[in-house]
Amino acid sequence: MRKADLVSSISEKTGVPKVDVLVSLETFFQEIKQTLASGENVYIRGFGSFIVKKRAKKIGRHIKKNKAIEIPEHFIPAFKPAKVFVEKVKQNVTEEPS
Repeated sequence: MRKADLVSSISEKTGVPKVDVLVSLETFFQEIKQTLASGENVYIRGFGSFIVKKRAKKIGRHIKKNKAIEIPEHFIPAFKPAKVFVEKVKQNVTEEPS
């Protein structure tokens, strides 16, 4: 499912115009991004958590130059689904999506 499909589905189910749904969805995504960028986590009960994970510094390798390089410590965004969400998916999905 793409974002356009999600907007259409929400619009059909709620009766809210697609433009309003798109604006709400974009605002939601923007708020998540800004909150994570400021170092805070976002917790949505029954759905999951958008969290900031810390990656420790490590030694990597520049393949073309065959040279060791240091990758500094950095932070990445991650999503951790709620237990309820995971259980629902386990119960309902019977084969891999294509």
